[in-house]
Amino acid sequence: MKGSMELDMTEGKPLRLILLFSLPILFGNLFQQFYNVTDTAIVGNILGDDALAAVGASAPFFSLMTGLAVGATNGFSMILARYYGAKDSAALKKAVYMTYVLCGVIGVVLTVAALLGIRPLLLVLGTPASIMEDAVAYLRIAMGGLLITLAYNMFAGMMRAIGNSVMPLVFLVIASLVNIGLDFLFVAGFHMGVGGAALATVLAQLVSVIASLWYLLVRCPELKIQKEYMVFEKKAAVDLLSTAFSMALMLAVVSVGTVALQSAVNSFDKDVIAAHTAARKLDELFMIPLSTFSITASTYGSQNYGAGRIDRIKEGIFCTFMLGFIWSTVGVLAVYGAGPLMAKLITGSDNAVIIDTAVQYMRINIPFFYFLVPLLVLRSTLQGLGRRVVPVIGSGIELTGKFLVVLLLAPRLGYLGVCISEPIIWIVCMCLVMWDFYTHILHAPPNPA
Repeated sequence: MKGSMELDMTEGKPLRLILLFSLPILFGNLFQQFYNVTDTAIVGNILGDDALAAVGASAPFFSLMTGLAVGATNGFSMILARYYGAKDSAALKKAVYMTYVLCGVIGVVLTVAALLGIRPLLLVLGTPASIMEDAVAYLRIAMGGLLITLAYNMFAGMMRAIGNSVMPLVFLVIASLVNIGLDFLFVAGFHMGVGGAALATVLAQLVSVIASLWYLLVRCPELKIQKEYMVFEKKAAVDLLSTAFSMALMLAVVSVGTVALQSAVNSFDKDVIAAHTAARKLDELFMIPLSTFSITASTYGSQNYGAGRIDRIKEGIFCTFMLGFIWSTVGVLAVYGAGPLMAKLITGSDNAVIIDTAVQYMRINIPFFYFLVPLLVLRSTLQGLGRRVVPVIGSGIELTGKFLVVLLLAPRLGYLGVCISEPIIWIVCMCLVMWDFYTHILHAPPNPA
């Protein structure tokens, strides 16, 4: 029986469904991002610019490993949503069981690899010696909790697959309050340095994991597995692994590109590194609604694909585009109207170089959200419909573009080369996914297997 929190996106007006599903994810993403912003603000204001630069230098490595974890769980969620849309309860429960097993294996492998790779990768990135130890200390704790991060995203993905985007928000609100309290306790009270900020985030996410697991076991009969469903089924395993692999690869390639880009940033002085750290945090805040619409598009598309409703997928994409363009306009007005104030608030710095450099990045980057919207929405939709190759190719183009920035643009244009890199890449990748959607979905829609 469908619970009151669940949302069947194969019936009803697409715009209404997209808004109902998106809003809890939006607020949930805001709280999750608030973890990172709180860490950054507390580190910058209490520990100073050097500590802020250390957290910034560690961010690409953190994004790479969490990108692999989140990508895999998002891929699993798409398959679960497809079975839910097809009303195939037995297949859904078997897929849930295999998701638990596969996530456990992936989590252990990623954690070991991450802990072994921290210092070598930071050295490859050219992290300044003055901030190296702080960056290592931060990452050791953050990567030690990678399995917790993966578990939360797995549980949240399961709930979203059956249309429940409300409860992950509830758990994150609770966890965010824990995170803020622990940040002040560990960093300001116990003087644990940047490691304290990382530990606060890990423990706060653990609260979300415990609460999510309790809810799934008690309140979600569709996702509760019995002994007869704990079996290996080849087709489901192939679907789960192939979709998870393509999503993880796509996000990992993007993250590797970000790591490469960070190496260009690390070639500048500490003021530029600190400014870029702050600008990226603010940029990520403005990207939250866009990533929300991307997650919504994947669930909406997967459920309707399972139900064979390609017509509804097209209508949902149009609605999602419209919402994304509206938010992009809000972002442009904000950074051109209050960019310096936002940069000062997040850095806690009076250094004019840091403030001006952060504002430069945002004012170049955010206007190109109008191109990022169709890229993110179509890329996620195509993944949900089984079109895995083109989104991964697009991510490969992004990776290549960022390496070209390191080799060509940054040495010649300085930090301006870093600022213009992503807008150029977004335009190219958007054209690619739009072509794939136009030729294979819009005019030649596939039928679900």
